[in-house]
Amino acid sequence: MLRSINYSWKRRVLAWVNIFACCFLFSNAQAATQATAETQPSKVRSFPVTGVVREIGAEHGAVVVAHETIPNYMRAMTMPFNVRDKAQLDGIQPGDKISFRLQVTETESWIDRISKIGTAPAEQGEAAKAQKPATDQLKSRHPLMDYHFTNELGQAVTLGDFHGQALAITFFFTRCPIPEFCPRLSKNFEEASQKLLKLPNAPTNWHFLSVTFDPKFDTPSVLKSYGERYQYDPQHWSFLTGPLDKIQELADQSNVTFEHEAAFYNHNFRTLIIDPAGHLQMVFPTSGDLSDAITSEMLKAMSPTNRAS
Repeated sequence: MLRSINYSWKRRVLAWVNIFACCFLFSNAQAATQATAETQPSKVRSFPVTGVVREIGAEHGAVVVAHETIPNYMRAMTMPFNVRDKAQLDGIQPGDKISFRLQVTETESWIDRISKIGTAPAEQGEAAKAQKPATDQLKSRHPLMDYHFTNELGQAVTLGDFHGQALAITFFFTRCPIPEFCPRLSKNFEEASQKLLKLPNAPTNWHFLSVTFDPKFDTPSVLKSYGERYQYDPQHWSFLTGPLDKIQELADQSNVTFEHEAAFYNHNFRTLIIDPAGHLQMVFPTSGDLSDAITSEMLKAMSPTNRAS
């Protein structure tokens, strides 16, 4: 009997030891998996691309390319690309046909392996558009100031409602796939709004407006969900939609061009700063990290010399 009890007790002890050992190994495996996930770099997707150079950015930091369709990623359009190794653009001129590799992660994109493969005639019409200066047309008496757009809360909003406030206005669409384009424009507003809100004794007469040029898809509910991703404050940031013809008219007044291509848009970039009196103060024609510059221009717009209407 004693031997039977001892044997049974030993079996139970061994069973518990096995259970603890399994738990320990499973825990270590989980920790190792988590550590590996935390140390692994963001996944990079690569795409071969060909296109025609339209513009080369300041200090060769970016290049605007009219690219062909990128299989499994996006249709053909004209857009700027970041270039990490600026030396790769040495000898490249507008009108050159190039091949390159597009590298994309969840947060950024860039191109490399740039090679000239031919030449193509420059589109003078597009060059003229790019060189067209921004005009001061967003005046308080402009008909668009009284047109009722719709914000992300489903409320009717006019640009005239913001008279007396400094405005930053940009154009975007929520389905934009490139991290540095529309998402970067929204990130600029997120970061600039947080900086303005945190400044001690800073003026509060300011508002950001993000206008979609994809009204069919970007309904108020879609815009609201999108804004929440950027921690937007509806007291200082609104997302506007409306009939396409009115959005087109507002875009034209802002020298913003866009063209619908399947599910995407070929468009240029404009972030406009309007002072409280309704005068155009500054235009940023790029989509890079502009949060500090936007913050500075908004503070300038709200300075005592600009507060009078």
